Amino acid sequence: MPMTLRLTEDESVALRQQAELESRSMHEVAREAIREYVENHSRAELLDRVLDEGLPRYAEALERLGR
Repeated sequence: MPMTLRLTEDESVALRQQAELESRSMHEVAREAIREYVENHSRAELLDRVLDEGLPRYAEALERLGR
């Protein structure tokens, strides 16, 4: 799906420099950054949800283990 990404001048320069450093296109570097961002944030949200649901259920056992 086509998309327009508007970057500040500083962001554009940084992206260009990174792409040149890696001998890749700016497009490739930007797509990888988006994939990594989504993957990392999805994992964090899942972990938060599991902890929110699981900790109360095991609170007593965890408290006893901590003594």
